[in-house]
Amino acid sequence: MARGTLHSPKADDQRRRRNAPTHAEMVLLRDGQLRGPELTELTSRPFGDDTLAWFDDWRRSPQAAVFELTDWRRLALLAPIVESYLRRPSAAALSEIRMNEERLGATVVDRMRARMRIEDSDETPAPVLRLADARKGLRDRLAGDE
Repeated sequence: MARGTLHSPKADDQRRRRNAPTHAEMVLLRDGQLRGPELTELTSRPFGDDTLAWFDDWRRSPQAAVFELTDWRRLALLAPIVESYLRRPSAAALSEIRMNEERLGATVVDRMRARMRIEDSDETPAPVLRLADARKGLRDRLAGDE
């Protein structure tokens, strides 16, 4: 797949090159289960609410079902950069966050490249974000920065 596109990979029987994929597709369930250690278990440093929420988002992500201790430690090492970025945004910090999150399958394109597919479990509906709620949250956050 070309980098940066949102096109799904072709089916194996439709490919021009018949090289076998290097690894099989991984199907992950979106079940909302909290996985992995708490951030405070991996580091003794205190963090703000936004950083703790960021870490808990990763703990609830479908990708967390396949995380090993090394993946959790990578997130713990990234947490101070996230904390710093939330206080004073910088292009360098954002670049480091993006690169590390990419390796863990943060975006749709990252998961497609890693051959990860997320399916909803039968008992948990997909989360829905209403546009009005997103706007209000952004307004509240911007008002708090003043």
